[in-house]
Amino acid sequence: MLHLERVITSGIFSLDGEDFEVDNNVWVVGDEREVIVIDAAHSAEKISDAIGDRHLRGIVCTHAHNDHINAALELSDAKDAPIFLHPDDAMLWNSVYPDHKFDTELRHKDTIKVGNHRLSVVHTPGHSPGGCCFHIAAEGIVFSGDTLFKGGPGATGRSFSSYDLILDSIEKRLLNLPSETVVHTGHGESTSIGAEAPSLSEWRSKQSTE
Repeated sequence: MLHLERVITSGIFSLDGEDFEVDNNVWVVGDEREVIVIDAAHSAEKISDAIGDRHLRGIVCTHAHNDHINAALELSDAKDAPIFLHPDDAMLWNSVYPDHKFDTELRHKDTIKVGNHRLSVVHTPGHSPGGCCFHIAAEGIVFSGDTLFKGGPGATGRSFSSYDLILDSIEKRLLNLPSETVVHTGHGESTSIGAEAPSLSEWRSKQSTE
């Protein structure tokens, strides 16, 4: 049986010389024995409390903006768990942790195992070059990071981002999932593929203002 918990943490997102206060969704996914953490944001202590005495199989990063990884190294050290990241986001990782490398590279169509569950890696560049989502087909769930939110795509007005590319990623690699697939996001409330798919043409008609 899948165990899924959302831990909301708060802190600062910093990029391009600006700081923003944000609330992040940290997802603890697994079973009664072991879990992975998707996006270790802001508070290693709060995330560790949610893990409890279960084994932490790994810390899996949807992307390397600081607000999604700023508790990753502390949590990794505390739990002796590897950190997974797509290599196209290495420059963002290095801006937060210049003296520490992440452990394992994520690639499109890789499989991450936790307990009896399998997460497929879906590379979705646009919000950042190495942005990834994680799909559990058996459960009808996808963790979308900052690629897809309730109401639209993630922001693309910052360095290393592209509005056209994020829409291509959403169209080709997320909207082809079953419409009932639940989308658990990096910020805010969850949604579904079916709820967001009809808005693609509207998003296409707009230019990013973020």
